[in-house]
Amino acid sequence: MTPSAAGDAGNRPPEGVVHDLSAGCTLDDVEEGDRYLATVNGVVEYGVFVDLSDHVSGLVHESNIQNEYAVGDSFTVELVEIRENGDLGFEEVDVDIDDVEVVDVMHGETVGVGDLADRIGDTVHLEGDIVQIKQTAGPTIFSVRDGSGVVPCAAFKEAGVRAYPDADLDDTVRMTGTVERREDALQIEVDNLAILRGEAESEVREHIDAALEERAAPATPDPLIEWPAFEKLRDDLADTARQLREAVLESRPIRLRHHADGDGMCASVPVQLALESFIEEVHEDPDAPRHLFKRLPSKAPFYEMEDVTRDLNFALEDEERHGQRLPLLFMVDNGSTEEDTPAYRALDQYDIPILVVDHHHPDPEAVAPLVEGHVNPYLHDEDYRITTGMMCVELARMIDPSITDQLEHVPAVAGLSDRSKADAMDDYLALAEEAGYTEDDLRDIGEALDYGAHWLRYQSGRNLINDVLNLDCDDRKRHEEIVEFLSSRARRDVEEQLDDAEPHVEHEQLDNGAHLYRLDVENHARRFTYPAPGKTTGELHDRKVTETGDPVITIGYGPDFAVLRSDGVRLDIPNMVTELQEEVEGAGVSGGGHLVVGSIKFVSGMREPVLDALVEKMADAEIDEALRSTLLHGDDS
Repeated sequence: MTPSAAGDAGNRPPEGVVHDLSAGCTLDDVEEGDRYLATVNGVVEYGVFVDLSDHVSGLVHESNIQNEYAVGDSFTVELVEIRENGDLGFEEVDVDIDDVEVVDVMHGETVGVGDLADRIGDTVHLEGDIVQIKQTAGPTIFSVRDGSGVVPCAAFKEAGVRAYPDADLDDTVRMTGTVERREDALQIEVDNLAILRGEAESEVREHIDAALEERAAPATPDPLIEWPAFEKLRDDLADTARQLREAVLESRPIRLRHHADGDGMCASVPVQLALESFIEEVHEDPDAPRHLFKRLPSKAPFYEMEDVTRDLNFALEDEERHGQRLPLLFMVDNGSTEEDTPAYRALDQYDIPILVVDHHHPDPEAVAPLVEGHVNPYLHDEDYRITTGMMCVELARMIDPSITDQLEHVPAVAGLSDRSKADAMDDYLALAEEAGYTEDDLRDIGEALDYGAHWLRYQSGRNLINDVLNLDCDDRKRHEEIVEFLSSRARRDVEEQLDDAEPHVEHEQLDNGAHLYRLDVENHARRFTYPAPGKTTGELHDRKVTETGDPVITIGYGPDFAVLRSDGVRLDIPNMVTELQEEVEGAGVSGGGHLVVGSIKFVSGMREPVLDALVEKMADAEIDEALRSTLLHGDDS
């Protein structure tokens, strides 16, 4: 008898103890006079045959039976005789199972998930939590975590029928079975599943919780550059890394929503690489990265109801069909404003946790009650110049520091793509140069990302985007060629668009000395092609900044929207939106952005009053040399 049974083999256990044998137990694990949980395997005229395990069976004579039983029924017996030929005789014991201590007797060694690769073919015990239950056309697959990892455990009752129906998600269990390798994946072929209760559950739970806390802790790599402003965010990013690692450890799917632009992809792709690497490290199922992580671009600068209803629908279907938990939503380069809150409230109905890493001007009072974590430079008296890509590269390194060498050029791409005027840009450009990228290379990558994102629309384009960013790409030449191809086509399409639009650009000089350029992008720019209205406005703006060398504001407008860019002028677009909401009645104004980049929406019938009020505010805006661009002639930075 193993140490988990009560007392030594030669001592009679107390009458309040009943033993529950694991499937692999043999005659060596039983003693006369002990009590056992038995399952009826046959009924004859002279009694019933019972199983104590796969290898221990015997007869309860009719004279020793107090009740009638059918095949499959369970009751408590006492072993009264072990005959010389090995046959066993039992008698029924009248006990209330709720009033006795059930002690598990195990055959085999208790191991962790991390030990399984060395135990193929062995019968083992694994103690842990059930984190997923998936019913297939064959066995029931229980995914079990023990703190060191997660392994699928296949239990078979009959084809397509749920095995161990009393076992539920988050139950603490002891799995007994044989370690096998199926299609290059480890799994346990289950002989027995025991749900742990009482002291046994508490002991296992304490061990798992301690192991999970240690495993979820983020790495602490040195930052890529020294930047005091960024240090304010490191604790928040570390907490986000911990929460993402915890999600992986509990087999909770992660849906990463990001803005479909250069900075958004520079932010999301490194996190994707880091999380997929960690998932692969934790889970024995080789398909786990594909099932547990999805990167999803969003066209709008906020979480639209269209996106949230699609996300909810997929999550609920996966929960029903595959036994998955409902996901964690991770918002990247998006998600900080009041416009996001209706979608967040929809997720709140299902208790879906939300994390946000973003650098757009936030509405913290509206967002905070609905999210588990919110990292944003504005919450630490910093601003948009710390781009989301810069933050998420450090976040990815906290999740998996081994990918650092691949990421050294990415913050510079993010900064150039989002026109960051941070002092640290020089350091990021120098870091990228050390990794083999000139500033022209980085700008080309940014152009290629924008161009690819436009045509991918709602698809992640994983392999293409990875090749453009040269992340997880095994061919530097292929990276260079695809960047050259996409960026050159992007520049060609932009030049054609601007040449056609230029005759229709309206110009005036505002009272504060800034140049204002306006373009009706609905009527004087190509629709449904590259560049989109926002990109068209931004490129027109850059051209005018370069031409004039003066402070410039550019508005690209359509029937019910306006895209805003400024250079050398402190617009504070989020504040302007708030004021317009109060001042222009019935216009339905919404939107946001940064101090120098943003967009607003309104009802089409109120376009002229909204634009007139907007221009008045721009004329009163402060000229700020600190917000001047790096595009000016003679600027070598």
